[in-house]
Amino acid sequence: MRVPVPLYGVLSVPFRLFGIRPSRMNPNTCTACELMFKTLMKARKITIDATVMFIDLRGYTNLSRSQSPDAVSGLLDTFYDECAEAIWDHDGLLNKTLGDAIMAVFNFPIRQPDHVRQAVLAAREIQRRCRDKRDELVRTFGLGASDFGVGIGIDTGELSFGEFGRSHRDLTAIGTVVNTASRTQSVAEAGQILVTRSVHDRAASEFEDSPVHVYRLKGYDAPIELYGA
Repeated sequence: MRVPVPLYGVLSVPFRLFGIRPSRMNPNTCTACELMFKTLMKARKITIDATVMFIDLRGYTNLSRSQSPDAVSGLLDTFYDECAEAIWDHDGLLNKTLGDAIMAVFNFPIRQPDHVRQAVLAAREIQRRCRDKRDELVRTFGLGASDFGVGIGIDTGELSFGEFGRSHRDLTAIGTVVNTASRTQSVAEAGQILVTRSVHDRAASEFEDSPVHVYRLKGYDAPIELYGA
């Protein structure tokens, strides 16, 4: 999906006149690639090996009740921006923003032989970026020091990617991997990254002496082992 199109700088100006600019899903690709990608997805759905990451802003509901609209807006802007930069730095696809949550996919459309490791590194970068921004948010919006924290869940494996739905078409990933990543995120505490055994085993070098705990995830009959990253 990497094409010889200048996306930035003076050479990009003629392309931008024709609407070719960095994609909003991943600025390492262009809108032309995105258009062709969507056209392809309308024709067929594909099965891919990918890593899915869910990031959730903790305490958002309470914050939205106790803080001014400007503070809440500024908080969300910072959350989206910091997460997006970290995801794009590791060639991930920012697939969805869901209110106070984000879904990212790694290994599509940009192929990565080490996509599992890249997702873990992106998750750690997100946590670092959010910690670095905390003091600024406290000063700017008067938030409490513990108000800006995120929980992250990651799973990897085969999933379906394409356009789903009829009345409302949605370009996204579906499958057990997506569900498990979402449920894993739901039990992660603020500042915590939890990954499944599949992620742990496929990026073993990133998990030396990583703690493992057993969780009961909603919708799953058997307990699941999750590792801290």
